[in-house]
This record gives sequence, C-alpha cells and structure tokens, in this order.
Amino acid sequence: MADEKMADEKQADDAKVVKKAASKKAAVKKAATAKAAPKKAATAKAAPKKAATAKAAPKKAATAKAAPKKAATAKAAPKKAAVESAAPKKAAATKSDSAAKRLSVTLVRSKHGRLVSHKACVAGLGLRRMHQTVQVIDTPENRGMINRIHYMLNVEDA
Repeated sequence: MADEKMADEKQADDAKVVKKAASKKAAVKKAATAKAAPKKAATAKAAPKKAATAKAAPKKAATAKAAPKKAATAKAAPKKAAVESAAPKKAAATKSDSAAKRLSVTLVRSKHGRLVSHKACVAGLGLRRMHQTVQVIDTPENRGMINRIHYMLNVEDA
C-alpha cells in the first residue's frame, strides 16, 4: 500500500511538472504574439494619419468657434481693470511698511540636517548662510517662521 501511495504521489508530481511546462510554453507563445502585435498596430496607425488630415478642416471650424470665447474674455477685461485700480492701494500699504516695526534676525545654527519645513522657514526669512543678518517686518507670518526655528536664530528689535 505504501508503494502505491508513493507511486500515486510521483505521478501527481509528474503531472504538475508537465502542467508547468505547458503553461511556460503558452506564455512564450503569448509573448511571441505580443511582439508581433505592435507591428500590426504600426501598420494600422498609418491609416488614421490619413484620416487625421481629413479631420484638419473641422479643426479650423473649431478655431472659428474659439473666437467668440475671445470676445467673452474681452468682456472680462473691465473686471481686471477694477482689480488693477485696487493695486495702487496695496502699494500705498507697502510704503507704510517702512515705518512698521522691524526685527533683526541672524542665523546662528546651521540649516543642514534640519527638517525640510525648517529649511523652508530659513529661506522664507531671507537667510542663506550662517551668521547672516536680515531685517524683516514684524508680521504674524514672519513671527510664525521665527517661532518655528527659534533654536537656530538670534532675534533682536531693529
């Protein structure tokens, strides 16, 4: 009985090997047909190119349709003019920043080996190298960057 079981197991193993070999052959055939398929696709691509030239005329019609869109953007131009008229008010605000409180910030520790966000804060404050001092306006944005990297900076009122 033990011999029969061993013989059955051996036959089952042989069957598995045969199935694997057959699947490998099928995979090789599929790969060969896949390699041949792009050649067929390349010949098929030549025909659509001819059709593309025939479709060129409708594209010209599409550009004619785009012209009304340009007219719509011309209507939007007065809105931009209103925005531009607000711009000088902002410029006046920046002139008053010269009278705003300023801080003198000096980088006293290296930015190498720091978190990316901390390096970004150093760059945002305008610092490039150690022992460089810059004057920044005392705003909440600048204060936030200074607070985040306070361990690398020396801050004084300017």
